[in-house]
Amino acid sequence: MQQELAQVGARLRAMRRSRGWTLEELAERAGMSASTLSRLESGKRQASLELLLPLTRQLGIRIDDLVVVEAPDPRVRRPVIRRDGLVIAPLAPEGSAVHTYKITYPPARSLPELRVHEGYEWLYVLSGRLRLRLGEQDIVLARGEAAEFDTRTPHAMSAAGGKPAQVISIFNDDGMRMHTHVAHEGAQSAGG
Repeated sequence: MQQELAQVGARLRAMRRSRGWTLEELAERAGMSASTLSRLESGKRQASLELLLPLTRQLGIRIDDLVVVEAPDPRVRRPVIRRDGLVIAPLAPEGSAVHTYKITYPPARSLPELRVHEGYEWLYVLSGRLRLRLGEQDIVLARGEAAEFDTRTPHAMSAAGGKPAQVISIFNDDGMRMHTHVAHEGAQSAGG
């Protein structure tokens, strides 16, 4: 919070200049001395409500406009999940409203068991070819193709051909639990 407060003076100066006002003009409008405003803008005087309220009224801004909280680090740093030959890399923060993963499906001779769960899944093939069994349909999606389906329809996926398939998948909560749950104790989890 201290760092955010340190920026109040610079933001105040920028707001004043954006209006085309001199230091003296704003100080007079706000009923304070130009030296007080100058010290406030340069950070030599600590900001207080008593000083900021008349200034923000004159500038037509809120105090919140002067105290901008920096955004948190946007990088997602979650461990990769390895399960049944799949490599599942989380692409969204823990607790995100949208559960997004990059999943690498290994080459497989046979399709895994069909699954059913509540919700929807959206997927996009980044590389390779993905075999999607959806009810009675048996579809092969190539790089650049996408699919959306109701996960209450029995479904299963695997790489088609002899190479892995990399897919971006977006799930609801039920789908996320179904696809990322590590079923047995010996499953590996690696840092990402």
